[in-house]
Amino acid sequence: MNAPTVSTTEQAKTGANQLPPEWRGRFPYNDIISLLEVNRTFNLAESTSQDLTFGEILDFADIESLRDLKLGYGKSAGALALREAIGQACNVPADNVVTTQGAALGLFLLAFEACRPGDEAVLVTPCFPSSRGCLVGAGVTVREVRLGFETGYRLDMNQMEAALSPKTRLVSLASPQNPSGVQTSRQEIEALLALMEKRCPQAVLFVDETYREATYGDRGPMESMAALDPRIVTGASVSKALGAPGLRTGWLTIADPDLRARIIVAKMNTIISGSVLDETLATAVLHHRQRVLAPRRRLLASALEALGAWCTSEAERIEWIRPDAGALCCVQLRADVFDDTAVSRFWALLPDHDLQLASGDWFGESRRVFRLGFGYLPPERLGAALSALSSVMTACLRS
Repeated sequence: MNAPTVSTTEQAKTGANQLPPEWRGRFPYNDIISLLEVNRTFNLAESTSQDLTFGEILDFADIESLRDLKLGYGKSAGALALREAIGQACNVPADNVVTTQGAALGLFLLAFEACRPGDEAVLVTPCFPSSRGCLVGAGVTVREVRLGFETGYRLDMNQMEAALSPKTRLVSLASPQNPSGVQTSRQEIEALLALMEKRCPQAVLFVDETYREATYGDRGPMESMAALDPRIVTGASVSKALGAPGLRTGWLTIADPDLRARIIVAKMNTIISGSVLDETLATAVLHHRQRVLAPRRRLLASALEALGAWCTSEAERIEWIRPDAGALCCVQLRADVFDDTAVSRFWALLPDHDLQLASGDWFGESRRVFRLGFGYLPPERLGAALSALSSVMTACLRS
């Protein structure tokens, strides 16, 4: 069993491959920022499905009403039409919804308001780097519960109970997880809430549901935890399943009216409000989300089938954990095939084959593990990308 560990600002920096030697930022540096700068032909690093175009979104919206949209300040809680669409998707009242500039800002504001100096947050890892960075940047002491590839990244209640304490004010996890795509079940969430009631009854449980609707084929969205318990705050956005990260529109669902009011005031004091144009376009996307999601789910199902076949063909060299949802999964280079030197060669050779992968250590995992995104590339390019990945593995094993 992995014991929970305390992560300070310095320790949180270790997720980066190469930390700038003079880094002095309050937020930890992480090399995942490179994904915003580099986009190679065989990009298997992205965790999104294919991006919507502006033209596609305009087809959903009423362009004439957009002509008359006044670009003044929006409401700090978010546009009512958008909050109503989110509430309908999450089965909560619109009044429970606060919009944010992406889900990461929502977590930062939540940590900043829910925690005070000396308080602790329990973070389930591996995780998206910003999920750790938001907590560290907010000045919270972070206790990590590190889940393992060998156990399929399943939540371990003994680990969770050991990490919780009377100082805990926030517990943060993603379901489905990033980088693995593994879902935390309703029963596991309920068991965790019972532990929190015993160990830290004042704590809030944050559930990042960013990939909840990114399911496969004809399967509908996973159940949102937003209405399960008033101690739960959920976060999500239009970025991943819906393919509109450029709109920078996310949200929190918050049942507690006091906490919700504090988050709205915190948002007003940092960004005032979201962009009225972005929120109007995001509303149009949500109103047509079935039209957006259906073809994406078919593409994801087909891509997952292709990836599964490739993983089977490469079973002597790699292991993988089949995801429950999302355009992402975790793959591990087998330790009985790749020694540490071969792993280093693997990463060094990727650019030569025009390949990108997301290194496990960005998320708090080993570099032997990588996040493989299978929904971003067009279907006709995914097979070639996987073939190139096989070529890299062959090359790095040559003496």
